[in-house]
Amino acid sequence: VGLDARPSNTTCLAVGRPVENAEFVLSEPFPNVILDNPLFLVDRPGDTANFYVMERAGRVVRFPKNNAGVTTPEVFCDIRARVTTSDNGNTEQGLLGMAFHPDHANNGELFLSYTANNDNVTCSFDNPSNCVFESRVSRFDTNGDGCVLNSEEVLLDIDDFAGNHNGGHILFDPQGMLMLGMGDGGGANDPGRTGQNPQSLLGKMIRIDVDTTTGNLPYGIPVDNPFIGDLDPDDDVRDEIYALGLRNPWRFSYDRDSGDLWVGDVGQNRLEEISLVQAGGNYGWSTFEGTDCFRAPCDIGGFQGPVVEYSHGGGRISVTGGYVYRGSAIPDLRGTYLFADFGSKEVFALGFDALGQAAFTRKVTMSGVGIASFAEDVDGELWLVDLGGNLFRLDAAGPPVVDTFPKKLSETGCMDPADTTRLASGVIPYQLSHPFYSDGSAKERGVGIPDGETLTIEDDGDMTAPIGTVYVKSFRVGNDLIETRLFMRHDDGEWGGYTYEWNGDDADLVDVAGKTKLLSNGQTWVFPSRPGCLSCHTAAAGRVLGWEAGNLNSPFTYPQTNRLANQLFTLSEIGVFSNPPADVADVEVFPPVDLASADIHQRAQTYLHVNCAMCHRPGGGGQSEADLRRGTPFANQNICDVDPAEGDFGVDGAKLFAPGDPARSLITLRMRRLAAGRMPLLGSTVVDSTGVQVVERSITETAACP
Repeated sequence: VGLDARPSNTTCLAVGRPVENAEFVLSEPFPNVILDNPLFLVDRPGDTANFYVMERAGRVVRFPKNNAGVTTPEVFCDIRARVTTSDNGNTEQGLLGMAFHPDHANNGELFLSYTANNDNVTCSFDNPSNCVFESRVSRFDTNGDGCVLNSEEVLLDIDDFAGNHNGGHILFDPQGMLMLGMGDGGGANDPGRTGQNPQSLLGKMIRIDVDTTTGNLPYGIPVDNPFIGDLDPDDDVRDEIYALGLRNPWRFSYDRDSGDLWVGDVGQNRLEEISLVQAGGNYGWSTFEGTDCFRAPCDIGGFQGPVVEYSHGGGRISVTGGYVYRGSAIPDLRGTYLFADFGSKEVFALGFDALGQAAFTRKVTMSGVGIASFAEDVDGELWLVDLGGNLFRLDAAGPPVVDTFPKKLSETGCMDPADTTRLASGVIPYQLSHPFYSDGSAKERGVGIPDGETLTIEDDGDMTAPIGTVYVKSFRVGNDLIETRLFMRHDDGEWGGYTYEWNGDDADLVDVAGKTKLLSNGQTWVFPSRPGCLSCHTAAAGRVLGWEAGNLNSPFTYPQTNRLANQLFTLSEIGVFSNPPADVADVEVFPPVDLASADIHQRAQTYLHVNCAMCHRPGGGGQSEADLRRGTPFANQNICDVDPAEGDFGVDGAKLFAPGDPARSLITLRMRRLAAGRMPLLGSTVVDSTGVQVVERSITETAACP
């Protein structure tokens, strides 16, 4: 045993989160309601008692507004049998939009937008009409009990060639016309060139009249649509199109006072944008990404640039469009447009200076999985819908609160008061058999567990830590101590990541996103933002990475005793676990990446598990169906001979994993990149040559798919 007893830990404990003094706070009026991947919330005309929530799998559920203790909502409409979604939740398919007719109180009509299987069996970028998916907008009748399933009338069927970039949000505009935002059809880099194709409804804002018909169409063309009468035979634009050049409009809204149409358009690899969309406007994709030239020649006449754009980094990866606040609960916020980033979970406020220049500032960060949408209730108050199942309301903040979060590492209680470079006596040191790659740095680790509390080993080897736990990790490059990170489980049960930059004998809290440092060896070091921490420490992976039974089933020399002992056995013996393994010899060991005697495929699968599977697993958010968990059989990982969904870098015959051919395998091609498309996505500026060699050798020695 490496330690004689579990050390008492009274100092290295999770404290309250850093204070974000903004005009509003995020409250949770329905903390116990059970929702499955909610994507939107609406009021129903004529029903003042209930909220209606759309779930990705294909249900609309409702629950009473006046019941803070509600748990199980009532099912109002269930079309799961008609909705196409991915098996592991990592694509962008599903029930994506819902809107009640403005006159719903009289006609009972509900409109749903969802992805469905097409009757065709083949698909190509060049012939999207030959595709296996379609985006569908349908009308349903409703009664007091819910929607009438056999009343479905399909209004729009838009053929699609990939599982992502479906858009799908719908709403009624101030004139009572139905507006639909459609993505470019998926893949990467707009492979079908749909954004600028005037005959395709992909990559467009579409406006139709659901109360009339035009010709043989099941809907009418509004007489004031901008492209009616465009008779140029070389550039005829479909009459349904309201605006073009969108990549993936993810949530749009009308300002209920001005009537302005605000659209959040998700970018490719670099830029996210917020646009004020006008009739007939061209917003550039895929000639432009934001204001950057994406596909030369960038000579679109009359191109409309975004109001604001922001680059990826610090966990920011995907914009979620919001609303102009017009409620009464937060007077200082009135007239401000709010939007968010799904990855970083930051909420931004957009405003204009005296010269009319737009700028935005971060206001708060939501705890949860990701901001799927904003919602505006009948009173103009705003809500955030968390994909993980929570609903947050924007409430007025109280008086400013003093921020007491430790600004110095020495103040955290996690380091030795006599030497801040060393762990405090109550922190248990550990190392991992197969650590996450961190740009060649050496890492020193420890965990502070509240006295009297234990961790639980889950069936997959992951471990659930109690509230108050703090993981500590320091990074060295050469002889230089660069950074120490703390990962805390706060009293709300959610985790938060905080980093300290070393400066002499102590380290300072980093509270800005995107901070970098040029090291003495010429390497650029990236400090993670707080939202960026949770982009990798995903909820699907249990937040804590690395601390798995197989990764701790290895020897370690404990500095307190100078004994070499098995860590999993030691932790079990000193009472760290509520359910210690009966015999650590039965726990499979994670082989180190550079252990030449270990099976090459086991090393490669372990590497991908440790470095990639936090996102590439069911519900992890990775933009593919890949499941790179070590315990998933290779045949079920959805990578072998699978076409890439996010671009092929111009490689002929590219696959995610091409047996025998690393040069066609996107997994290692992404590992080798330092430009856009690199994996890991965040915080790395140095290629892991050892990891690349191991994975490439595994590919080379794989003769065929199982």
